[in-house]
Amino acid sequence: MIETPASVPAGVSGSSPPRKEPPRAPSQEPPQEPSQEPARLPVPPGAGRFLVLAAVFVCAACGLVYELELVALGSHLAGDSVTHTSVVLSVMVFAMGLGSLLAKRLRTRAAAGFGIVEALLALVGGGSAMALYAYFAWVGGSVAVLIGFSLVIGVLIGAEMPLLMTLIQRIREQDAGGAVADLFAADYVGALVGGLAFPFLLLPLMGQLPGALAVGTVNAVAGGVLVLWLFRGDLSPRSRRALLLVNALVVALLVTGIAVVDSFEQAARRAVYGGEVRAVRNTAVQEIVLTEGVRHSGAGEPAGFGMFLDGRLRVCGGDERRYHEALVHPAMAAGPHGRVLVLGGGDGLALREVLRHPGVESATVVELDPGVVELARTDPVLGRLNRRSLDDPRVRVEKGDAFDWLRSRPDSGRPPYDVIVSDLPDPGASDSSRLYSQEFFGLAARALSERGRLVVHAGPAGERPRTYWTVETTLRTAGLRTAPYAVDGRLSGSTAVPGRPQERDGTAAGGRERPGDWGFVLAAHGAPPPLALGPGGPAPRAFGAADLRRAEARAEQNRIAGLRPSTLTHPRYRD
Repeated sequence: MIETPASVPAGVSGSSPPRKEPPRAPSQEPPQEPSQEPARLPVPPGAGRFLVLAAVFVCAACGLVYELELVALGSHLAGDSVTHTSVVLSVMVFAMGLGSLLAKRLRTRAAAGFGIVEALLALVGGGSAMALYAYFAWVGGSVAVLIGFSLVIGVLIGAEMPLLMTLIQRIREQDAGGAVADLFAADYVGALVGGLAFPFLLLPLMGQLPGALAVGTVNAVAGGVLVLWLFRGDLSPRSRRALLLVNALVVALLVTGIAVVDSFEQAARRAVYGGEVRAVRNTAVQEIVLTEGVRHSGAGEPAGFGMFLDGRLRVCGGDERRYHEALVHPAMAAGPHGRVLVLGGGDGLALREVLRHPGVESATVVELDPGVVELARTDPVLGRLNRRSLDDPRVRVEKGDAFDWLRSRPDSGRPPYDVIVSDLPDPGASDSSRLYSQEFFGLAARALSERGRLVVHAGPAGERPRTYWTVETTLRTAGLRTAPYAVDGRLSGSTAVPGRPQERDGTAAGGRERPGDWGFVLAAHGAPPPLALGPGGPAPRAFGAADLRRAEARAEQNRIAGLRPSTLTHPRYRD
């Protein structure tokens, strides 16, 4: 019998060499994060974690306010809210991903990196609205600058989370999933608070520019306190002094901006409106500016009174009479006009022309912004222009959105209207396209009497023929018969063209005069309404029968066939 050597495991032949476990290749070892020394905090770890999450909450609220500020101001300055909202949000989300990648290089010095990021974010985000408005006022245009601010702010917001993740793990290590859940919970709640505070607190109480500056100040203070106090042990004396100086400078600049913002806005308005600004009213709906002695006409001559809504010229004293006579009189002359509904027109100017016709028994004005109505009643110049029409005993003014008002019809128990005058913003802006949809015109048609007429201001037919003829197509699709006409003689650039410098003098970028017309469409049930001015109507002052015949022919010169109607789910007003 052969004995098995002691070195050989039982059950293994002595002639076989002993087995050895293969060594594990170094590349197969699981990666290990370098362990970090716990942060030296002036408070217990539980309180430190709470302060970090509180900073996440504040920074998230500030970041969302910056996003909403850019969206609101971009839409206000350049029009087309849907496009600019999409651009700002998509660029910012992309930039946030880029910022997260760039922040990986700062994780070894997370406290100093977070301090720098928050100081830059407070300065850029808080000052973005002021800078954007300054560029718009003195240079013109704003889309490229809007995209630039969206990109920079998005990168800085995206860099926050990786650095905060590192900082909170320095306090007390926990599994990555739990840390991410805590951070994102604080982040999302902060975003909710910021999103609600922007429309309900900041805008009504402070306005766009000072509100953004105030939020930037809060952002700088929150970031500075977290780094310079809670994580001061992670900073060298030199880094502490540098960050303290940077944060103090940022806060000083933002506070100085708040102090001079009123003077800045006055100077910017003079640059935008080109003359004396007599009155400014910021309402929950828009900014209303009344000017006097401003050069609005294409020839560069002063045209007197001007009313701007959200920076766009809506009423020009030099041509408003021709516009409102052309809008109102053909519809009033085409049949009975005892009951009249004016949609928009809170300035009282279209109503002035309505009340010049004998036989008007009642007139209802539906205006979204009561601030316009108040100025129309109290401003001496506008009151003279509208002849105090809003104070006529036959007139009832109702506050509300035209679409919602027609849908609910508070006066549905009364007889239908003989004439509906749609004096609303141009259909080119996406936020007003619903007021030129098939559904809207269908509601208006239901409110018309059997012989009633609806007249629609449909934007400039010569400059934007596709938009104009889309309005006409949409009216026909809603079951109405139409009579289009385009009136020349427009002195003012009264339409908003996204991406162009502000219309101060009726010319487009480069000094080229813009086409001078207004496009209107008269519509009725059954047969197309006649385009004429009745002999029993008021005497024409700026628009007569010859002008109407020329307007009918002018509209047909640019007719575009085969267009599709615009609906709520598929707006088609894009030139």
